[in-house]
Amino acid sequence: MASEFDLIARYFTRTAPTGLLGVGDDCALFPVPPGEQVATSTDLLLEGRHFFPDVDPKSLGHKALAVNLSDLAAMGARPIGCVLGLALPRLDEPWLAAFADGFHALAAVHGCPLIGGDTTRSAHDLAISVTVFGAVPANAALRRDGARAGDDIWVSGELGAADVAYRLLDGQYPADPERLAATRGALEWPEPQVPLGLALRGIAHAAIDISDGLLQDLGHILAASRVGAVLHEDRMPAAAALAGLPAQALRRAVLGGGDVYQLCFTAPAGRRDAVLAAARSAGARVTRVGGIVAREPAQDAMPAATRAGDTSAPAGAPRLVVLDATGQPLTQLPAGFDHFPGA
Repeated sequence: MASEFDLIARYFTRTAPTGLLGVGDDCALFPVPPGEQVATSTDLLLEGRHFFPDVDPKSLGHKALAVNLSDLAAMGARPIGCVLGLALPRLDEPWLAAFADGFHALAAVHGCPLIGGDTTRSAHDLAISVTVFGAVPANAALRRDGARAGDDIWVSGELGAADVAYRLLDGQYPADPERLAATRGALEWPEPQVPLGLALRGIAHAAIDISDGLLQDLGHILAASRVGAVLHEDRMPAAAALAGLPAQALRRAVLGGGDVYQLCFTAPAGRRDAVLAAARSAGARVTRVGGIVAREPAQDAMPAATRAGDTSAPAGAPRLVVLDATGQPLTQLPAGFDHFPGA
């Protein structure tokens, strides 16, 4: 039977690029170019919580890295390398081979080699932890606290498909093989927008990746920047595969659905041409969905009744308004994902 070290050597050891010390020592070593900062992010994926037990292992390897690369994209950081932690309930070498193939393939696309990690046996379910490292020039990172009144709000890619695929697989919606086939790729094979994040450096004021739903994640920008926002529902880039859904299901998927791993960012209205040029250079689609507004003084002393998913927001909460096709504010907005709702 293969040992832990055999498994690491067989499936997770690759030749490290020149200048890096990768898998096989007590620590990985990597250089950071002069004048740049290290950006790092960690995500933990748990069986039954973040993925279904019967998920294709190759797609799981891809997604395990993709969700972390998406965080680097949101900061405008260039990937350097990553480390992987695996807690395995049993040894299944064909499964490991497929998982490793998906992981390494995406790592190669984005120049993010696996340079370390750990494996162990779990008592029950599979757990995956990935940490990524990136580099970004000092003071050039796209942060959440840079949005300014007058900025446009943009979204890359399409919204809603991953949410619908999840609900179909989970049995929350009636079986619909055709719609599942059209949406499942968005859930299981997300494409992190690293080239777009790099292209937006020096153009965008603030950015975040959409992992827990557009309204919830945009809310983090508003809180950090102490601004408000007005969005237009009819401008949202809903995935074509959502056509025909009931209105409430469509709204929930587009405004509140998670697992998108596209970027939401703000940029000055005067730089719209620069944003579009950056998107073209990155091979990305971007859509202008609203604008940043200054918070009204009265908002520091009153609840924000239209805050996404919350009709009893605390005093001083940023205001987020979504207008329908007639220009009227929506009064019931979907909430995003929360690991500890009500805690």
